[in-house]
Amino acid sequence: MGLFKSKQQKEIEKKMLIKRTINTMNKQINRLEEQKKVFIEAAKRAKLKDLDTQFNLALSGYKMTVQQQKRAQEMLLNFEITAQMKDVTMMTSEFLRGMSDISKEMTKLADAKEFAKIQAQFEEAMVAVETQTDQMDNFMEMSQETFYNAGKDKSGKQMSDEELEKFIMEQATQDELSTESIEKEMEELRKKIEADADK
Repeated sequence: MGLFKSKQQKEIEKKMLIKRTINTMNKQINRLEEQKKVFIEAAKRAKLKDLDTQFNLALSGYKMTVQQQKRAQEMLLNFEITAQMKDVTMMTSEFLRGMSDISKEMTKLADAKEFAKIQAQFEEAMVAVETQTDQMDNFMEMSQETFYNAGKDKSGKQMSDEELEKFIMEQATQDELSTESIEKEMEELRKKIEADADK
């Protein structure tokens, strides 16, 4: 067995000690009960034989045994009540400890600072989304206008197939760069929000 006992092992040993103590006290009370019978029998014999001194001695022994038994019963009752109170106290202590832990968690979860931080993050995210939306709207308007004029050159004439193909490739490259920029910005914003939430 290790040198250090667990809390559970110590508690089991305490309960076993309490049980042994109660059993010992009950045995003592039973022995005193038997002793009372012995003194009564001795008093009867002394009375029958007119032995007054032995009769009085038997009565004194009986009275003393009654007092000892009464004290033993009181001690047993006090011990049992105290043991029960200890169990209730331990249960109450565990209850209070549990309530304290739960209360701390609830306080942490319901902390106004947490709400304020989350609200600030949400507002920041909404502003970012709104900004991205505006940029996208502007981009779409410009794209539509560009596509409207895509088939014409600077003089307003129809563009050749080669010129049109070149223009489309340029627009495709710009679209790809714009999309990558937006995605990169949104990813950075997401990381920032997650990092703030972990603080």
